[in-house]
Amino acid sequence: MALEERIARIEGILEQMDKRLSRLENEVSHLREEMNNRFDLLNGRIDSLFKWLVGLIIAMWTTIMCTLIPILLKLLGVI
Repeated sequence: MALEERIARIEGILEQMDKRLSRLENEVSHLREEMNNRFDLLNGRIDSLFKWLVGLIIAMWTTIMCTLIPILLKLLGVI
């Protein structure tokens, strides 16, 4: 096999490798975009749930205080 044939063969192999690597890069890029979209969706859900949790904690704290304040006032003889 002549040197030129070997070089041409190697060039062909390199072109195939370049095409395959380009395809892999595109697939990885697509997967990253999809993963980022899902993480954004998950962050939105977590934010929403966190707001609900804070609201529930405040509501429970208010209920407890509204229950304990009259008891404390009764024990102190104010009521």
